[in-house]
Amino acid sequence: MRSLDELRALADEFLASLPLAAELGRLEEALRYSLLGGGKRVRPVLCLATGEALGRTPDELLPAACSLELVHTFSLVHDDLPALDDDDLRRGQPSAHVRFGEDVAILAGDALLAEAFRLALRYSSPEVGRVLAEATLGMIGGQYVDVRTDGELDGDGLAALHRLKTGRLLGACVESALVVADVPTGDREPWRAFGRDVGLLFQIVDDILDATGTAEELGKTPGKDEAAGKVTYVSLYGLERARDLADAARARVTAELEALPADTGALEALVAAIRERRA
Repeated sequence: MRSLDELRALADEFLASLPLAAELGRLEEALRYSLLGGGKRVRPVLCLATGEALGRTPDELLPAACSLELVHTFSLVHDDLPALDDDDLRRGQPSAHVRFGEDVAILAGDALLAEAFRLALRYSSPEVGRVLAEATLGMIGGQYVDVRTDGELDGDGLAALHRLKTGRLLGACVESALVVADVPTGDREPWRAFGRDVGLLFQIVDDILDATGTAEELGKTPGKDEAAGKVTYVSLYGLERARDLADAARARVTAELEALPADTGALEALVAAIRERRA
């Protein structure tokens, strides 16, 4: 079983060597700037670790895993735009629109999304592409709710928002591995429950870090959600209660992993890293 660092290195290597469409021309620089500018690669690592737990090799999973990272990067490029979160810093470097201009950043995000589907469609079955499409639509729908909600969410509304905005893509990391591994539909629900709950854990921790971290630690501007009047787990419940919720989510996810009929050591390490992360 490979370590998280080994899985991350595999994803980084794959992404660095990924051929992009020749038609993009000089726009390729902006794509690679955002795609290769750092990041913990949580989504491809989650997909690869799930695949390994299911007995599949990283080579089988890498196109699916990295298509998820391309979609994630597309979402970051567009989220940072002045019309949305208006953030000048991403992964410790100027955001794409600051570095290249808004027009190029929009096009780069569009191209990253298209490249993600080109990658997912390397498989003989279109199922990985379908999973990616449904997750992307959910993520975009969640972002719409986020930008159109002015501090009016209760706990249920906040959970529903993040099941879309954050949870759908993280859940797709698990679902894509299930598809590639040909896991029968009737056996997938315990894995799907894990995918849903790890998405919740990730978001609670993200809200805690946004409230407590620095720009140097996070590689992005902290406190943006609070400044924009958005509801977060910290603003709704307070910092200490949010930490309790994160611990409870981690315990639930760990219990779900322990119940799965597989070697989930790498996934357990990833869950621990998500809860304990500082950036």
